[in-house]
Amino acid sequence: MEDGLTSPEQTMAAPPPPAAAAFTGLAFDTCTAPPVAAMAAWRGTSPYGAVAVYVGGRNRGCAQPQLTASWVTAVSAAGWRLVPLYVGAQPPCRTGGGPERITAATADSQGAADGADAVARASALGMRPGSTLYLDVEDYDAADTACGDAVLAYTQSFDRAVTARAYRPGFYGLRAPARPASPLRPAGARRTCPTRSGTRSTTAWPTPPAVSRTRPGCSPATAAATSTR
Repeated sequence: MEDGLTSPEQTMAAPPPPAAAAFTGLAFDTCTAPPVAAMAAWRGTSPYGAVAVYVGGRNRGCAQPQLTASWVTAVSAAGWRLVPLYVGAQPPCRTGGGPERITAATADSQGAADGADAVARASALGMRPGSTLYLDVEDYDAADTACGDAVLAYTQSFDRAVTARAYRPGFYGLRAPARPASPLRPAGARRTCPTRSGTRSTTAWPTPPAVSRTRPGCSPATAAATSTR
């Protein structure tokens, strides 16, 4: 534009996140991060090479006394790859507890706030830009269109907030009958090996990027891992 001015689109455009490392193999998660000594004992004696950790979210179901920046440094130095999960607001039509629910009126603002919080928590743990932060959304009624639209708006807002801060958004979703939370998520994504959002070419498990829980019959998968150094 004239006089050296930039357009609103140029001003608001965020640089693309740096490329994240990838991990291929078996991963597991536990609600509470295990002690460093347990992680050290499992390293090299189990088939697993990555661990998913619940870094935050008002709906996170357990305390995390072990999950600190020093824990992340220690287990990463031991060779573990980390997959951060964020348990944000949940579908408004979902039954069960949880202090934070998505609403149609506030889905955008909730997603933006939770995306910013996920980045702040990951950064405080030493997980650097370029790491993929997975939004954990539980299953809900596939027939409830209004519910699905609210989840879609929330998820897209979360993704924008994470991307704007030079991290990469991921989606940790459940098996059908959950309605796909965005057109980026393949129908019928498995609970054991949820798939990451972020590209329209994403297809169903076990193609990358994905992460698996410890359930018999779940083949090795590829996950975008964190960067801590």
